[in-house]
Amino acid sequence: MRTWKQVSLWSVLALASATIAIGAEPRRGYLTPGEFDVTHVLEPAPRPGDPRYETDRAIFRATRQFVGTPRWTLATSDAVINAPVLLKDFSCSVGVTLTADNAPKLLHVLQQASADTAYETNLAKNFYRRDRPFTIDHGQICQPESELYDSKSGRMSYDYPSGHTTYGWTFALVLSALAPDRATQIFTRGRAYGDSRFVCGAHNESAVEAGFLSASATMNVVSTKPAYQADLAAARTELATLRASGAPPQNCAAEAELTGERVMPGLYTAK
Repeated sequence: MRTWKQVSLWSVLALASATIAIGAEPRRGYLTPGEFDVTHVLEPAPRPGDPRYETDRAIFRATRQFVGTPRWTLATSDAVINAPVLLKDFSCSVGVTLTADNAPKLLHVLQQASADTAYETNLAKNFYRRDRPFTIDHGQICQPESELYDSKSGRMSYDYPSGHTTYGWTFALVLSALAPDRATQIFTRGRAYGDSRFVCGAHNESAVEAGFLSASATMNVVSTKPAYQADLAAARTELATLRASGAPPQNCAAEAELTGERVMPGLYTAK
């Protein structure tokens, strides 16, 4: 449990770090500054001496077995993070090909909601300042280390929570609200997208879990906003039209086989 002095000191550090990470630009999205603070929701990041810390290390070492497998290839693909790519990543789960051109209203609500969830996760990253797993234990990761450096500070960005996981789970939450009949497939893909981060080795497993929670908690607040509900309604109409007439995505069976696998070491093994 945090003491009052710890909370005060961490709050000052978090505020200073958030200024570095987020800058002075106005916050986009549906929430106003200070309306929500996910650092009060998340469990503290694991530290040396915490059993969760050693569990994360064991998971990182064990998941290096995925190097060179089809699941590693998927994790490498999932490391590319931008809205048009995620539309493609979630196309099979929704059941229709999604692009920035054919779903602009959907893209808008996803980007706006993601601005809120990313803000909160970045705040937590700079609050906890946990190092990434490959800086603690040697092992190959699925993307260049240079991609993990913060462009403003010039240092490697932090591990906890996972920003990729937050982004992917935000997409899953929004898309499942728009296509509830595809919720199982959408959340399965969103979970696999998060799993890809510790398969990749870029994040600890606890950071992935924290990314899920950060996105979910933030979106619970976002979902109460009239502007979000209005944008969601417009996206729902657009997606319904697209699903009725749009082209089905390709190679979905192969993707479903991969995303349906659970990859926790000790219980599941690479194929």
